[in-house]
Amino acid sequence: MMLCAIRLKGEIEVRGDVADTMQMLGLKKKFTVVILPDKPETRGMLQKAQNFLTWGELPADLEKEFSGKKSFSLKPPKGGFKSLKQMYPKGDLGYRGEKINELIKRMR
Repeated sequence: MMLCAIRLKGEIEVRGDVADTMQMLGLKKKFTVVILPDKPETRGMLQKAQNFLTWGELPADLEKEFSGKKSFSLKPPKGGFKSLKQMYPKGDLGYRGEKINELIKRMR
């Protein structure tokens, strides 16, 4: 199983340790997507930076489509965001499981 993480916020007001964590994950710019292995260490890093990104399990069909790519950029989502201040499901930040597929489709 692979995880997909999307950075939703920019660099303003990011603490140094969170900025380092996102750098290690490969999330350098806003709307960058990375494909990551599903390991406890990776999930811990995602939890630490959850106020700036969203993530979930990458569906099998997208895993085949993105094979060979580690990161890529997307556009802002069609229809906009619910909220970049609240966690999913009320907002758009944090863990969203299989529902990450819907957000990726809106951001293509």
